[in-house]
Amino acid sequence: MDRRQSLKWLFGLSALPLTNAGSAWAKNSPGSRLLKSKSDWAALLPPPAYRVLFEEDTERAGTSPLNREKRDGSFVCAACYLPLFDSTKKYESGTGWPSFWQPLPEAVGTKTDFKILYPRTEYHCARCGGHQGHIFDDGPQPTGKRYCNNGVALKFVPRGDKLPELRT
Repeated sequence: MDRRQSLKWLFGLSALPLTNAGSAWAKNSPGSRLLKSKSDWAALLPPPAYRVLFEEDTERAGTSPLNREKRDGSFVCAACYLPLFDSTKKYESGTGWPSFWQPLPEAVGTKTDFKILYPRTEYHCARCGGHQGHIFDDGPQPTGKRYCNNGVALKFVPRGDKLPELRT
């Protein structure tokens, strides 16, 4: 029994499946689910990005240049290039990670994470399932949410530049 299974057994809980408030999981469209093997993703991504996105690692606080990114634009998933956040929803949380108060519609899915003993809400790219970060209830209004993102899991595209084509 691994640590996660032990915690679920200990607390009588089971991790919730990855869910999405919208229907992006089931659509047969460019926003539909992109399935690749871990070895395929490992070949496409730099090792730190792969570890965060597909092994649910966390980058060290204060290391991402995106934490200081103030330009107008979009933040896209570093794996599949799905747009996840608009820069107008980014704010300085003081945590050392890029933080947003709201994702784009149907851009992320969530599940419960028990890695540090108590449940947290983890969020992933709705298209490729790549781990982005965690949601906390200490963000600014109007949502009160803080989407605390790993910078290596994102790419920034300045407003006016063409968004990258979605990976297939």
